Amino acid sequence: MEKAKVYFTKKITPETVIEMYKALGKELPGKVAVKVHSGEKGNQNYLHPEFMRPMVEAVKGTVVECNTAYDGERNSTEKHQRLLQEHGWTEYFQVDLMDAEGPDLELAIPNGKVMKKNFVGKNIVNYDSMLVLSHFKGHPMGGYGGALKQLAIGCASTEGKALIHSGGFTGDQTIVWDHVAEQDAFCEAMADAAGSVMEYFKGNAAFVNMVCNLSVDCDCCAVAEDPCMKDIGILSSLDPVALDQACMDLIYQSDDPGRDHFIERVESRHGTHTIDAAAELGYGTKEYELICVD
Repeated sequence: MEKAKVYFTKKITPETVIEMYKALGKELPGKVAVKVHSGEKGNQNYLHPEFMRPMVEAVKGTVVECNTAYDGERNSTEKHQRLLQEHGWTEYFQVDLMDAEGPDLELAIPNGKVMKKNFVGKNIVNYDSMLVLSHFKGHPMGGYGGALKQLAIGCASTEGKALIHSGGFTGDQTIVWDHVAEQDAFCEAMADAAGSVMEYFKGNAAFVNMVCNLSVDCDCCAVAEDPCMKDIGILSSLDPVALDQACMDLIYQSDDPGRDHFIERVESRHGTHTIDAAAELGYGTKEYELICVD
């Protein structure tokens, strides 16, 4: 596999997001789903709709999200829709909660490491392409959250999220949420699920990671640590594996005093195993050319 192209700038502005998307040289076809993280109620680190607005409008996209599978303000359609309004998403965009109503869409994963199927919000069928706008940061369970997590957990329905977190364990064909997966199996399940969404869009996907507000906690945490590192920049690629790898490499290369705290979170959860597994499955490559954009 050839090296992937990953574009990088230290500038972090709404306009720069558009520049980094345009650097990819790919115009997403048809109706574009723009995957964002809507932010849990109380979280102080998520990227707000005002920041995303120019990019979403540039591709005439529809903001998409899915319900969660844990206690909070986003684990039911009614609560999630209310929070989307409170956080301002519906003020600026058409927003599609893709699993607002069932049944879920089942995606087959014939060659998955631990999963044979994935469940995503059924409204994904209404889109021809996907732009994944990810806030790259830490995560209490996955170690880090970036493009692969947005594809996997982000596009999964509540049932799909439970299946991923259980490492593909379904018991007697009924998904068991309280089955705790071994950590590497969880990471591999994320790689499997991410790949199923990649396969669904058949190359009509693009990815932009905002490496800022670098907390060890995810935007899904109502009580999250404040950022422990200075902002790094914005990266983009057509390859989510290379993109997440490049973001991690920049963090490892940083001399920021908070770097070790961030890396401890990633390594203690075997976070980069998700990247490794996705690469082994052929959903991208860890080999990339970093192209700096002024």
